[in-house]
Amino acid sequence: MSETIEPVIGLIGGSGLYDIDGLEDRTWKRVESPWGEASDELLFGRLAGVKCVFLPRHGRGHRVPPSALNYRANIDVLKRAGVTEILSLSAVGSLNGDLPPGHFVIVDQFIDRTFARQKSFFETGCVAHVSVAHPVCPRLGDVAETAARQIGLKHKRGGTYLVMEGPQFSTKAESELYRAWGCDVIGMTNMPEAKLAREAELCYATIAMVTDFDCWHPDHDAVTVDAVVKVMHANADRAKALVKAMVPMLGAPRGACPAGCDRALEYAIVTPKEMRDPALVAKLDAVAGRVIHR
Repeated sequence: MSETIEPVIGLIGGSGLYDIDGLEDRTWKRVESPWGEASDELLFGRLAGVKCVFLPRHGRGHRVPPSALNYRANIDVLKRAGVTEILSLSAVGSLNGDLPPGHFVIVDQFIDRTFARQKSFFETGCVAHVSVAHPVCPRLGDVAETAARQIGLKHKRGGTYLVMEGPQFSTKAESELYRAWGCDVIGMTNMPEAKLAREAELCYATIAMVTDFDCWHPDHDAVTVDAVVKVMHANADRAKALVKAMVPMLGAPRGACPAGCDRALEYAIVTPKEMRDPALVAKLDAVAGRVIHR
């Protein structure tokens, strides 16, 4: 008989989204991680009766820049908190003339151009390789699309998110290159976040909130923070409405993920049990506990 899962919805808030409206029984609590300090405490609560856990990606007050985020700790604490699926909300620039500021993109692909971040929980002493050919959970994408339609949100289902290192915005040449690659939006935070969520066997989806046209656009030849912030605040309200619509749809008990997100490590670990580093194995207790002691 297949296991019945009681969903716990993890919410990662990007720029401009530092809280979630409507949460009942709210409690901020710090969760310790062997991977270091997460961006902030976690906000526990219920939305429409569904258990939710919220993490402000950059910390309350937007204190942590993209390259300094401890992505491993962020995913680890969400897994330790019992989260089963993650909705990641991220402010992005548009590389597509059909995606003006204020639009949302339900991302289905990434190109990872980051270079200064720890990208895996698996290190020397315990090696694993997971597939990220399809880096987001289509089930979550379906729910996001349904909810977006219900609330009349301007959105696009599917799109490629180019993840740059930052914190500077792109040069015009870079922006044109990424457009030539067929990318739709550009941001600084969703890699290695998506890869780590897959290693932690968590269903994951990115909802990208367009704040500006990147500098390729003739009318937007320089991205400015003040222009971005104006749209960001409006997007935050739209994102909160989307979350309120999505969470009840995701809250019903379910079986295993049809896409296999919750079984990503089934055959991924290649280091034999007797050869694994005990210290690393201990750190992997939350993200890989289902399989690490086999």
